Formats: sequence, structure tokens, C-alpha cells
Amino acid sequence: MKKMVGFGDYLLRLNPEGYLRFIQADHFQINYTGAEANVCVSLAMMGMDTEFVTRLPDNDIAACGVAELRKFNVGTSHIAYGGERMGVFYAEKGASQRPSKIVYDRKYTSIATCAYEDFDWEDIFAGATHFHMTGITPALSKTIPSVCIKACRKAKEMGLTVSCDLNYRKNLWTEAEANACMVQLMPYIDVLVANEEDAEKVLGIKARDTDVTQGKLNREGYIDVAEQICQTYGTKMVAVTLRRSISASDNEWSAMLYTNGKPYFSKQYMIHLVDRVGGGDSFTAGLLYGIMNDYGPQETIEYAAAASCLKQTIELDFNLSTADEVERLVGGDGSGRVQR
Repeated sequence: MKKMVGFGDYLLRLNPEGYLRFIQADHFQINYTGAEANVCVSLAMMGMDTEFVTRLPDNDIAACGVAELRKFNVGTSHIAYGGERMGVFYAEKGASQRPSKIVYDRKYTSIATCAYEDFDWEDIFAGATHFHMTGITPALSKTIPSVCIKACRKAKEMGLTVSCDLNYRKNLWTEAEANACMVQLMPYIDVLVANEEDAEKVLGIKARDTDVTQGKLNREGYIDVAEQICQTYGTKMVAVTLRRSISASDNEWSAMLYTNGKPYFSKQYMIHLVDRVGGGDSFTAGLLYGIMNDYGPQETIEYAAAASCLKQTIELDFNLSTADEVERLVGGDGSGRVQR
């Protein structure tokens, strides 16, 4: 069986119940999350073999988070321990015209202060076929980019397929810092996931005739962006999520996969959002599921878009949809009728 290794941050998510604002909350709900961890859990729910690699403090809070990963059959045997704290982010869920808000507390965490030597990469990648990380991980400190670059280089040396979600976070680093790091990573990346903002802010490649703030999408612009990325960096596949935000509660959702000089577009879904955090990670997991199971490009992008559609109807960050549930939606069963 093919195996995916994810490397990145693992942190606490704290949020008020329901749609309460921060100022209204007198307690917070606890959840464990992280972009790469979300991908691992999603793939494990679909029956794939996954291993999550990170660095955590050796304390009871981290142990609870690791137990959560094991609950979903994600491998945790290569987690390194050291440092003093896990990162935290606070999430306030938006509704209608009020947007969601995220507040980060992620400086000086165990993963941010890690070194390449904290991990036995030869052992970690033994038997693995795919390696995944995101642009969030190198944004966590000034020293971790070199860890990410060396890990990707080692993965390529050992024959793994490397995937990356650009995942630009303006609260973590500047566009210039993101560009300086990610252009060094790009030659090692086989499969790139990005939205229109990521491509522009991180790689300086803009989709023509597109304004996300006005909900304006142009397919030809995304094809042009993907083609430029493939030509510039030798990337084999570029996947772009196409979200038209009608409000914080309702989005139109579809996606494009560009490979071998040809674009493939998924069907479009109208989603009434329950929780959009982790939506991109579930898309990446669906994309990797299709690739790891040798699906064709059209089948792969349909599966990825459907998987992410389902995630955004599920509370918290993990996509707890099975492969059968995703395939049913791909097949047109999206009525939401009770399954008896």
C-alpha cells in the first residue's frame, strides 16, 4: 500500500461555542489541528496509510493531541519531543456578512525551534511513497525553512512524490519572506496546491481578470497561472481551488487540476458552510487520494472537490468523511437525505 508522510505544526484550536464572538465567550472549545495533520487524518479516514511528523513538548497536553491522531489511525512513531510549548490559534466563526476571524499564538513553539537533526528522515521516508507539507510550516520561524528544504530534498532523493499547499498566511510572514523561501522549495515539488491569492502573493503569478473580493472568477486566468507554474518550476500537477464567497455562510466551490498541459475542472457545489477551516486541507487529501489510487485527472479533481465540499459541512478541522461517502457525492447523491 502507498503511504503518505506529513510534516508540519500541530497545535490547539480554541473557539467559542457556535457563532459567539470572542468578546461574548466565557469558555472555549478545545480541538487539535494542523494543516498537514488534517491531511493525514482525512486520508486515514479514507483507508490510506499515513504518518504525521512534528515536534512537540513532552507534556500532557501534547500527549492528548497525539492520542487524537492515533484515534484516527494516523502513525505517530516519528514525532520528536523537545521545546516548551504547542502553538495555539483562536477561531471565531463568521456568519452571513460577518467574516470568520483567526488569532495566532504560534511563536517559539517546539516545531518552530526544531532542527533537521531532530528527525531521522532516512527512517521516516523508508517505505513511504508521498511526502506532504504546506507553506505554513516554513513560516513559523527564521530557522525552519532550511529544515523544510532539506526534508524535501531528502524525499526526492529517496524517490517520493512531494506535494505542497502554498497556504499563504499573512499573519505569519510577509509576501517577500514567503517568496524567498518557497521559490527554493518549488524545484522539489511535484504536486502544488494553491488558490488564486497564494499564487499571486507567494509566487508573483496572478490570475488575469480575477478579483476574489468581488467574487469574480475567470477559468482562463487559472489555466494561465497553472501553466506558468509548470513551465517555471517543472511542477507536474497544479491544483487550484475556486471558491466564490457569496457570504461567510454560503460559498460556491469547485476546483481545477492542470497536468500534462491540460486543465480539468470539477463540477461546482453550493455549500452552506458549517465550518470552512480545514477545507483546503481536505481538498489536498482528496487530491492525494486520487493520485495515490491512480485515478485519472478528471476523476481525481472530482473526488478532491467533493471531499472538500463534505468537510465544510463538518464541525472542526478534520474531514471525517469516508471514501464511500465522497464517491456517493461524486456520483451525484448530494440531496442530503437521511441515510437509513
